[in-house]
Amino acid sequence: MNTINKPYIFVIGNEKGGAGKTTCSMHLIIALLYQNYSVVSIDTDSRQSSLTNYLKNRDLYNKQNPDKTVLVPKHFHISESEVEEQAKSFEQVLKNNQDADYIVIDTPGSHTPLSRVAHSYANTIITPINDSFLDLDVIAKVDSKDEIISPSIYSQMIWEQKMERASRDRISIDWVILRNRLSNLDALNKRRVGNVLAKLAKRINFKLAEGFSERVIYRELFLQGLTLLDLKTAKYDRAFNSSHVLARQELRNFLDFLGIKAAFKG
Repeated sequence: MNTINKPYIFVIGNEKGGAGKTTCSMHLIIALLYQNYSVVSIDTDSRQSSLTNYLKNRDLYNKQNPDKTVLVPKHFHISESEVEEQAKSFEQVLKNNQDADYIVIDTPGSHTPLSRVAHSYANTIITPINDSFLDLDVIAKVDSKDEIISPSIYSQMIWEQKMERASRDRISIDWVILRNRLSNLDALNKRRVGNVLAKLAKRINFKLAEGFSERVIYRELFLQGLTLLDLKTAKYDRAFNSSHVLARQELRNFLDFLGIKAAFKG
């Protein structure tokens, strides 16, 4: 593939499901669109297809609401097929969309050969994790005294793909861990997880960012194909409450961390 003038590529990855990858991907995509960037989205999860389903809901919303349509990316879904065919299809999509400003890739909540390939093309990998030791296991093995035993298989895979990216394209990959669904209380468990993550960040070289809390509004918006950024354009008719305000602030903080301006249409 041509390595000159590549678009900036975000890969959203975590080998455990239910960590909020699709919520993260979708809000990142729409934030970039509202900044007038050309955005391509790629769903490499051939089975669950959560990002594709989210965007199908968005297309349906636009068909049903022609007077208040919302922006959509140029989207591709890599369908289930033989491993080599999937990789070829994925790389062809990248090759055909070199004129895009950004490409956002959503990966499955499991280890697949295509996910490995996708990670190797990232400029930035974003790994959402739930704020618990159960989910921390995807990053590293930790003992009962909160001492780090070893990096996880996923962390080792990211290291390998960093080496692949550097060798192939002479580009370094940034890695961001997004702490999702933080509890409102400063519980002991939360502090312990935070301490371990801080040590891991230095050891295996990633940046830490606070992500999204578990909120009903995200599930409501998924069903309509909308994001927090669309509410004015879509004339969202639900009454705003403190949870919605906090959700918007969480999103603003996340985008600020990435250096992206949050253009709330509402």
